[in-house]
Amino acid sequence: MFVVVTLLVVYISYLLLKYHQKRQEVLKILPHFNGPHPEYFLGCAYVFKDKSIPELFDAIVDCHRQYGKDICLVGAFNDMELDISSSHNVEKLLLSKTTKKSYQYDFIEPWLGTGLLLSFGEKWFQRRKIITPSFHFKILDQFMDVFNKEADILITKLERHVNQKEFDIYDYITLYALDSICATSMGVHINAQEDPNNDYAKGVKTVSEYVFRRIFSVLRQFPALFVLYSYARDQGRVIKRLHDFTNSVIETRRKQLSQENKALQEDDYTKHRDTFLDQLLKVKIDGKPLSTADIREEVDTFMFEGHDTTTSGISFTVLELAKHQDIQQKLYEEIDTVLGKDAGSVFLTNSLLQELKYLDMVIKESLRLVPPVPFIGRKLLEDMEMNGTVLPAGTTVSLNIFCLHRNPKVFPDPEKFIPERFSDENEIKRGPYDYIPFSAGSRNCIGQKYALLEMKVTIVKLLASYRILPGESIDQVRFKADLVIRSTGGIPVKLVKRS
Repeated sequence: MFVVVTLLVVYISYLLLKYHQKRQEVLKILPHFNGPHPEYFLGCAYVFKDKSIPELFDAIVDCHRQYGKDICLVGAFNDMELDISSSHNVEKLLLSKTTKKSYQYDFIEPWLGTGLLLSFGEKWFQRRKIITPSFHFKILDQFMDVFNKEADILITKLERHVNQKEFDIYDYITLYALDSICATSMGVHINAQEDPNNDYAKGVKTVSEYVFRRIFSVLRQFPALFVLYSYARDQGRVIKRLHDFTNSVIETRRKQLSQENKALQEDDYTKHRDTFLDQLLKVKIDGKPLSTADIREEVDTFMFEGHDTTTSGISFTVLELAKHQDIQQKLYEEIDTVLGKDAGSVFLTNSLLQELKYLDMVIKESLRLVPPVPFIGRKLLEDMEMNGTVLPAGTTVSLNIFCLHRNPKVFPDPEKFIPERFSDENEIKRGPYDYIPFSAGSRNCIGQKYALLEMKVTIVKLLASYRILPGESIDQVRFKADLVIRSTGGIPVKLVKRS
């Protein structure tokens, strides 16, 4: 018995020694980044303790305001994580070829698998090569009919709110974006705008919140303990429903393609279009087609990224236009000048949208203030120098795009909505990594041109039809982040019909 106790004491002493040595290594790095002082065992967990999802987001932003652009947040058990927002370090990390997605993305894997968003190495390269042609500008031009038609449906759905009390426009935009991504990239129609209680849209929101909560959990380093979380079972059920939906989209399109040589009657949405999903169904790697699981993980990725991030971008642009009536009026006058009094019924093309220069500035400024994806996580595969110290391989680094875009030296009065920041003259003054709403480098957002086109069509159609007024509760809107930035309480606005 004495021998057992002695061995146990020795083993525990060894673990404590290794733990202390690890902490000393972390403390050597801390002065190069600043940040809240970490407690011995729980690190900086006290900064995030008992906070709601909006409060978690606020806590991160407050840390940057208090400690600077690049901070170190030590997690429980000396799990060191850097949160950077200086453009030179952001550039260094995004251009590095010796990183992979950080542990936070592991929490998304049960839902999205290891598709384009989560894969790296040869698999990522293959998938990127397969998918890139789906977003060629000639293909995007063919999507304009979908954007116009779905936006017209959105405008019709919003008529019920004209001259009425405030309402949340976010949910309407979510369903519109979901219909658009299904029709353009998947070649199927789900008519989500006719179903305000769409299960898929609600499921995405639920899973996103669960993932974000897990990122800030003290037990995040122990995946096997996830079964102990109160929401673990519910997350599994929600993900199954999302997968069932995706499977139905895949099978619907598979059947359509199998009948393409049988004179299948197609509507204008799918005629003569080889969609993103079509390419996945037809492609072969090493002579073999992609499995259903392989296809689903890419479809799930694009269903999420193609509607949720775009919804965020459109919604917060609407929010800023409602709060800044002078900017909204200036943009409306540009739309009126370029498109005429019947702008609401004009079929919008890519070339027409290119003429709306102020619209481009408005959207860029909105994406600066509220980038749909506020954080990007990376894990170092090799040691990297940063801020005069060497970060060891295995270190997690989070790129804080939200705070990067609020650098007062690059964007004076950074909290203000000033579209003129993105005039040709002002854009010359910035570096390539001062503004990255779609990330940058080889892993930048493959669908950014798609998203910008959809945003522009939506904003033009909205302003051509309605004057957007702020709701009474608009000043109570707060940011909350899960996988994308959302708002607490939605986007409260009022509508007045354009005469």
